[in-house]
Amino acid sequence: MAPTPLTAKQMLGKLVSFPTVSDQTNLPLIEFVEAYLQSYGVSSVKTFNAEGNKASLHAVVGPDVDGGVVLSAHTDVVPVDGQNWTSDPFTLTERDGKLYGRGTADMKGFAACALAHVPKFLGAELSRPIHIALSYDEEVGCFGAPPMIDRMLAEGPTPSAVIVGEPTLMKVVTGHKGIMVFKTTFTGHPVHASQLDRGVSAISAAAQLINWLDERTAENKANADPDCLFDPPYTTLHSGVIKGGTAHNITAQTCELTSDIRFLPHEEADFWETAFRDFAATEILSKMKAIHPDCDIKIERLASVPGLDREEDGVAEALARRLTGDNAETVVVYATEGGQFQERNLSTIVCGPGSIDQAHQPNEFIESTQLLKCATFLDRLIENLK
Repeated sequence: MAPTPLTAKQMLGKLVSFPTVSDQTNLPLIEFVEAYLQSYGVSSVKTFNAEGNKASLHAVVGPDVDGGVVLSAHTDVVPVDGQNWTSDPFTLTERDGKLYGRGTADMKGFAACALAHVPKFLGAELSRPIHIALSYDEEVGCFGAPPMIDRMLAEGPTPSAVIVGEPTLMKVVTGHKGIMVFKTTFTGHPVHASQLDRGVSAISAAAQLINWLDERTAENKANADPDCLFDPPYTTLHSGVIKGGTAHNITAQTCELTSDIRFLPHEEADFWETAFRDFAATEILSKMKAIHPDCDIKIERLASVPGLDREEDGVAEALARRLTGDNAETVVVYATEGGQFQERNLSTIVCGPGSIDQAHQPNEFIESTQLLKCATFLDRLIENLK
């Protein structure tokens, strides 16, 4: 007996019901999708993380030939802790044409549309395949996509275009910034505050790095290209979390700083990381050690995600513009997995239903009309792949 097709709304309800917060497993959702695809005779491949408690999934719908299109989405969502929801965030709730639930916009809406379209994909006699690629841990550093992409390319077939379905209101996004995240741990030398000249405050050392980040941002702003489409049109360096010290009358022995650098896609991540590390070593640590040799600075890179740069005569851009009719030049400042596909020489754009304004918010929602627009987009994709 043939399986009963699910609408995009029904599929979204299924996906939202899995609480795939990044600190939890996503395997129940992945196993649901695996079984759903198998019910249509579509096999899929899971790529697990090192701990074995999360997996990405890749499936090829259609002929086993090169030249297809990847529909890419991440399965993890951000936490709901401390947020004031008016309905259960893991139960899809409809009110006034809006579908509420964690991940509806970011970005289970796109995944739901792609999965609900599987019967149409199969019935279309495609000449080139549609790849469905679902990743894990995008929200905490885009860790799940790279091993999935590498395996996809190693095992084939090789796609010609990638559509990352982050919420863009179905506009074609051709560029986004990259991001690096660092945790810097300062070890000072504690003394009584009245003997300040004998001690080294880890907090004061961290403050010097914070000041350097702010100064670099100010320099970038002053030198920004007025024709740059990004808002803001320059690389930003920022510290979001600082922890340190024990008492007002003790120079802080430890201080921990979490920072991010959001860089323009044409810039090299290595340039910014080298500058960050060099300043910490030559301008801060050397002076700390001159007072006490046990002082130290340890820098750990928590995440590094490449930017997405607009491609010259990009296959993915041309395809998405045909499917949407959108010819505006649009870029975004948040990072996606798009740069990870692009750095592996896969033509990539970002285009998906819903608004980024809803991402990570309490009472996150996607408008039902956005699902319909995405369905039309996928119908047109089928016609382009016949």
